[in-house]
Amino acid sequence: MTETGDLSTAGAQNGHSCCAPATSRAEAVDSHVSHPGADPAVNSESEPEFSFDFVTAGGTFDMGDPFGDGHPADGEGPRHRVNLTEFEIATTSVTNDDFARFVADTGFVTTAERLGTSAVFAMLLETNPGAEAHILGQAPGVPWWVEVSGANWAAPEGPGSTIDNRRDHPVVHISWDDAQAYCAWSGTRLPSEAEWELAARGGLKGRRYPWGNRLLTDGEWNCNIWQGEFPRTNTLDDGFIGTAPARHFAPNGLGLFNTVGNVWEWCADWFTRDYYQHSPQSDPQGPDIGDKRIMRGGSFLCHDSYCNRYRVAARSSNTPDSSASNIGFRAVRKAH
Repeated sequence: MTETGDLSTAGAQNGHSCCAPATSRAEAVDSHVSHPGADPAVNSESEPEFSFDFVTAGGTFDMGDPFGDGHPADGEGPRHRVNLTEFEIATTSVTNDDFARFVADTGFVTTAERLGTSAVFAMLLETNPGAEAHILGQAPGVPWWVEVSGANWAAPEGPGSTIDNRRDHPVVHISWDDAQAYCAWSGTRLPSEAEWELAARGGLKGRRYPWGNRLLTDGEWNCNIWQGEFPRTNTLDDGFIGTAPARHFAPNGLGLFNTVGNVWEWCADWFTRDYYQHSPQSDPQGPDIGDKRIMRGGSFLCHDSYCNRYRVAARSSNTPDSSASNIGFRAVRKAH
C-alpha cells in the first residue's frame, strides 16, 4: 500500500464505495479509542465559538428501517426500541468557519493534509480545472471518484480551490480521526449512531425522512441530493452540485438542519452488520471493536438509482482515516 493511500472498491457491491470511497492507509488504525459516550477534555485555552446552536434530545424511539428500503449488507434491521439519556446535539454540521477556528487555535493537520491526498467527486473538478493535473488515479468500478493530490478541507477540489465562498458550508475531507480531534478541542464528542438517528428523526415516528415519507413537498426539494442521471447529468433542481450551506433547507422538528443529504456525518460507533440483533436497549454505543466507523445521513451524491442512503434509518461506514469531498460531521455534548 502506498503512503498516499489507495481508493478501494471494498463494499462496492452494496454501494459503500459509491457513497464515499474507502481509503486504505499505510498507517495502522488504533481500535483502542475512548468510549463513544465519553466527553473528552477541552484543549482550547479559550471557550470555543460555534456557528451552530445546541438543542436537547433524548428519550425513547424505534430505531431502524420500518419499510425494508435498506441494503441488506447495511444491517438496518431489525427495528428495535432504544432509550437514550438526554444529550445536546448541534443544529448543523461543523462548518468551514468552525473548523478554521480549530486549526488556527491548534495548528492541527488533517489526515488528508498529512498524507497529501483525498477523494474528490470528478464532476466537481469542472469548477477547478487546474486540479486535473493533480489527479493520481480513479477508483476501479466507480470512476466518478478520483484521488487528487493536495485536496483537503481548505482546498476541497485540490490545488487552486478555496473555501472563501463556502465559509458557512459543512467542512469536508474530514476523517473520523480529524473529527475526534475537533471534538476533543471543543469539549464535544461525536454522536452515537442511536443519538444521531433519534435527533435526525426530529420527533417523527416511523418516517423515511426528517419531514415525512415523501421525498418532495409540494414539488419542492427538502434536501441536497442528486437529481438527474447519476453520474452523468445533475439537473441541479435543488440548486447545488456540491455542498449546500449548513443551514439551507428547512430544519426538522428538533431544529436540526440537513440531517439527510449534503454531507455524510461521522458517528462514534464501530460498524457491524448484525449489531441491531443484539444491541442493548439503553444508550447503545456500538460494537467494542471493528475496522470501519458508522457514517449517517447520505450526501449530495445520493440517488435512488444506486444509493438511497439519505433516509434517517440508513447506515453506511468507512475506515476511520478515509476522507472525501462529501464527508463531514456533527457534534454533541452532555446535556446542561
